[in-house]
Amino acid sequence: MLFRSRVAESALLKPQGIPVTEQELIRQISEQVVRRLGCHYGPATSARNGIPIGVSVRHCHLSPQNVETLFGAGHELHVRNWLYQTGQFAAQETVTVVGPKGALYNVRVLGPTRSAPQVEVSRTDAIALGVMPPIRQSVADGDGERIVLVGPAGVVDAPNALIRAKRHIHTHPEGAAEVGAKDGDLIDVRLEGGNQLTLNEVLIRVNPDFVPEMHLDTDEGNAADLICGDKAYVIA
Repeated sequence: MLFRSRVAESALLKPQGIPVTEQELIRQISEQVVRRLGCHYGPATSARNGIPIGVSVRHCHLSPQNVETLFGAGHELHVRNWLYQTGQFAAQETVTVVGPKGALYNVRVLGPTRSAPQVEVSRTDAIALGVMPPIRQSVADGDGERIVLVGPAGVVDAPNALIRAKRHIHTHPEGAAEVGAKDGDLIDVRLEGGNQLTLNEVLIRVNPDFVPEMHLDTDEGNAADLICGDKAYVIA
């Protein structure tokens, strides 16, 4: 408790003495705790110690207009928990995703809001919905499939929103350079879960704000018998 108090007190002000936002405070505290535990994910971690894996269950991203349509005028997303990447969070809000043959209930909304809706599902989810969407990095890379979102206050018809997310790795420029990759490259990785698997053509996404992490959907995670926090290793 003493350690936590000191960390919190030291993080309340920036070096210039300017109060920080709650989000920034959480980020600073998290970074200090991780460093104290000796498990900071830096550039060297990417190649030698593996990249931590996040298994992503079905979820959706919404525009501000979608949020108001689904949850009511003036509604804003409420943080349920912060995610590993800076500024990203799982919201308290959920929606029902309706396809031609079935529906997925209590699908988590992720924030912050985006310019257009995007619903990410696995192949198994798509079979249940009755529509097989393309594999995309995002809807910005091309049209997805039509899907309907149902919330407590309304319905959104999203013509191009449904995709299966392409497996990818988030990393910062230093981490990408260490493995000889750049933004947009496709690389091969070895997964060390309960069942060791090799995955080809894994997309590298590079941004100075990214923390090293690989994202797989639940079908891919189950195939390798993975849990969140297992490691992926880049194959040279």
